[in-house]
Amino acid sequence: MSIKPDIEARKELARLLAQTASGDRAAFSSLYNKTSAKLYGVIRRILIKPEAADEAHQETYLTIWNKADQFDPDRATAITWMAVIARNKAIDLKRRAGERMFDGAAELDPAQPSSTPDGLKMTELNEELKELSDCLDGLKVEHRDMVLLAYYEGWSRDELGARFERPVATVKTILRRSLIALKGCLDDIK
Repeated sequence: MSIKPDIEARKELARLLAQTASGDRAAFSSLYNKTSAKLYGVIRRILIKPEAADEAHQETYLTIWNKADQFDPDRATAITWMAVIARNKAIDLKRRAGERMFDGAAELDPAQPSSTPDGLKMTELNEELKELSDCLDGLKVEHRDMVLLAYYEGWSRDELGARFERPVATVKTILRRSLIALKGCLDDIK
């Protein structure tokens, strides 16, 4: 399996995003065609109702169009930057609608080893997500679960404190240290 096509695809998305920042509608259309399905998948993991997902998807691309000039290729890949926007739009919409972020919370037992979330099948993950998954596996189970609930499911620090029976300040410290560990792990991979 060659890494070169993946690198080329990343460069292509970054180029299209830069052209979008300049107001190039054709580049934006091409960017949409290349990323729409993936970003819709990110949104659907959070929003169950197709109507809500469609709204978040539209808002995502509106934000990408308006903020393309804020993309920094030194900080993230184009698809990662856009996926964060999609995730945040879905979470915002879910919160506005008053939906619960993670109905399976009662099933998550910090005493039991956890596995990769069902929505993230290893065969579907791109190389960046595989690397992140490997780095997440290096965290303590409780810390990994906190990170996933906070940054993937959108749980607040208060919700995490209640779930893990920890003070909010401790939750913040665990999340901060976990993110530093993840960043170090990802930097080592590159």
